[in-house]
Amino acid sequence: MNKILNILFLAVVGFSCSHQDLEVKNGDIIFQTSLSSQSQAIQMATKSKWSHMGIILVINGEQFVYEAIEPVQFTPLRTWIDRGKDKQFVIKRLKNSEEYLVIDAVEKMKSIMDSFKGKHYDLLFDWSDDKMYCSELVWKIYDRALEIKLCELQHLKEFDLSAPVVKNKMRERYGENIPYESLVVSPEQIYQSNLLETVYNN
Repeated sequence: MNKILNILFLAVVGFSCSHQDLEVKNGDIIFQTSLSSQSQAIQMATKSKWSHMGIILVINGEQFVYEAIEPVQFTPLRTWIDRGKDKQFVIKRLKNSEEYLVIDAVEKMKSIMDSFKGKHYDLLFDWSDDKMYCSELVWKIYDRALEIKLCELQHLKEFDLSAPVVKNKMRERYGENIPYESLVVSPEQIYQSNLLETVYNN
């Protein structure tokens, strides 16, 4: 009987969550497991559940995720959540966000977002601004709008590149010229940032 009640409770909670807006703030960072072809390689290389992320922004009362896909764009929050594996996600927020994310800071964040909007997705994970991948986009927005470095950058060679699925994806992208010294940032690095706190985890 208790098991049945628990199942019913979870079903009701899931229904209500899927039909109500989440209590989010501008600048919240959201993580999910992508269903893209590169997701497994990213997860294995970074030893993480998370392979995709974005920044939440509320525009005219509507909730969006600003993300680097193809191209960089705003995606309705519910659409973004539905696109992830099992619709699971975690939302993190800058500690003392009310101190940093004041109106002027949010406007500057929007301006930085505008400068990246429409850029192509960066399949090579290069650190230039020519193209963008998801964690690079989030890191650079916080750095340039708030002068906050969410985490230290790493070199590509510091990730675990030993798994066959990772090796295959690397050969597919780079051929024999793998840029091991390139600076990169992963969703997991930002997820583990001690500057952030979890505000929602389903």
